[in-house]
Amino acid sequence: MAKKTINLDMTAVENREMRLGTITAWDGSATKLWRESNYELRSQRKHGEGDRPKTCRLCELNSPLNQQTMCANAIVECQIGNITDCVLIQHAPIGCSADNPWFNLAFNMGLGRRNKPPQNLQIYSTNLLENDMVFGASDKLRQTIRDAKVRFNPKAIFISMACATAIIGENIDSIAEEMEEEIGVTVIPLHCEGFRSKHWSTGFDVSQHGVLRQIVKRKPKKQKDLINIVALWGTDYFTEILKPLGLRVNYMIDMASYDELAQASEAVATATFCHTLGSYMATALEEHFGVPQIDAPQPYGIAGTDAWLRAIAKIVGKEAETEEYIKSEHERILPKISELREKFKGINGFVMTGSSYAHSLISVLRELGIGVEGSVVFHHDPVYDGGHENQDTLRELIDTYGDIPYFTVSKTQAFQLNALFKRVKTDFVIIRHQGLAPEAAKLGIPSLAMGDEHFPVGYDGIIRTGEVILDILARKKFNEVLLRHVKSPYNDWWCSQEDPFLLAKHPEIIDERVKLE
Repeated sequence: MAKKTINLDMTAVENREMRLGTITAWDGSATKLWRESNYELRSQRKHGEGDRPKTCRLCELNSPLNQQTMCANAIVECQIGNITDCVLIQHAPIGCSADNPWFNLAFNMGLGRRNKPPQNLQIYSTNLLENDMVFGASDKLRQTIRDAKVRFNPKAIFISMACATAIIGENIDSIAEEMEEEIGVTVIPLHCEGFRSKHWSTGFDVSQHGVLRQIVKRKPKKQKDLINIVALWGTDYFTEILKPLGLRVNYMIDMASYDELAQASEAVATATFCHTLGSYMATALEEHFGVPQIDAPQPYGIAGTDAWLRAIAKIVGKEAETEEYIKSEHERILPKISELREKFKGINGFVMTGSSYAHSLISVLRELGIGVEGSVVFHHDPVYDGGHENQDTLRELIDTYGDIPYFTVSKTQAFQLNALFKRVKTDFVIIRHQGLAPEAAKLGIPSLAMGDEHFPVGYDGIIRTGEVILDILARKKFNEVLLRHVKSPYNDWWCSQEDPFLLAKHPEIIDERVKLE
C-alpha cells in the first residue's frame, strides 16, 4: 500500500471529510470517540504501512436544523486577507464579504499583539450581480486584478471562489495563469466555495495549499535557528518559550508577509498551536520541502509542553540544554500552580472550541485541578494529515488527565446549550467562537470568549489561564442577575429537554411540534 501524500500539483484541496474522515456531529465520552476514531490504524494507512484494513467512517448524527455556521470561503478571508503585502480578490457577490469588518478588527488586534503596524485588510470583491450570474463575470475578475496591481502593487494576488462562481463555472485557474503573465505578479486561485466542505476548517487547508504551491521557496537556503509556527492571531508567546533554545519563530499565515511565508521551506522544523489548523501545512512542508514537523502533543500543560520541547530538542540537537531548561521552568512555575490549585478545589469548567485545541485547553484546566465533565468541539478529525504517533492529542488528554464523560462534537449550535449544560456541573465556560459566549452568559454561566488563542500556551500559559478564570468566577453574581432578566428565545418544551441531539435522533418531532403550535 502506497503512502498517501498531499498533492500540490492540483489547485484544489481534497476536503477534510474525504481526506481525514472528519465529522461535525457526535455525542458520547472522549474515550468512546477515541476508540471509534482508531487513530493508530488510520495513521498506519496514511503512512502506507503494510496491508492494513480500511477503517470505517465514524457514525455521525444528522440534525434537520443547522442554526448557524461559517464556511471555507470565510476562513480564506481571515487567513489570506491577513497577509500584509498581498491582496485577496473575492470573486463573489458582496454578501460574501459581510464578515470583513470583524475580520479587520481581529487582524489589527493580531498586528498589535505581534508589534506590527496597524493596517486594513487588503480584500477586493468583484461584487457579482444578477447579470453576472447569467452571462459570466470573467472580465470583471480580470479588471479587478489589474486594479489591485495598479493601486497596491502587491507581492501576490489570490482569487477566492465562492458558491455563486462555482455554480456558474467560472474558470479561475485559467484566468490566474493568463493574468499572472500579463501583470507580472504571482496570481493564486483558491477553490473555497462554501458547499465544497461541510466544515469551515477546510478553508485553512485551502489557504495553506495556495501558499505552498506558489509562494514557498523551491530552492531554500536553510536557516538552522528558524522554526515555523502555524498560528492565528495570538500573542507572540512562542518566542519567549523557544528563545532560550536559540530558536527564532516564523509565524504563518496570519499577519505574515510574502517573504516570511516564502522562507517556510528554510526552517529547521514546523510546529503549530493546534494540529487541527496546522497539520496540513506542516505535513506538506515535511513531504515536499524536507522540513520535519514536531511529532509531539501541543505545548499546553506541563506534560504537553515537556514533550513538545523534547521533540524540538531532538531535531535541533539540543537535548541536554532542553532538559536543564525544563527543570528550571518546573521549579519556577510549580509554586504558583500549587497556589492556584488550592483556589480551584471543587471548581468545574466547560470548554467549547475547535477540536485539537479543546484537548489541550482541557489539559490546562485539569493541570489547575479544575474538574471538566463536558466539552464541545466544533468538529472532530479521527486522524491528522501528519498522522504521527505522538500527535494523537485526544489520546494524550485521556491518558494523562482522564476521560471526559460528556464529549460532544457540534458546530456552534446555540439551541443545544441549555441541554448541554443541564447534564454537567460547571462554574464557567471557555468559548473560542465569540458569538456563543453571550448565549452561555444569558444562561447564568460566567463565560470567557477566548480571543487570544495563544493565551494557554507553555508553562506560563497555565498560570495565565488560572488567573483569568479567577476573574471569570468573580462575575458569577452578575450572570445570575442576567439570567433573571433575559427572556429565552426557546419555548418551555425545548428548555425541558435533556438531549442536545433530540432533533437529530427524532426529526419527526419538528413536524409534530409545528402541528401543536
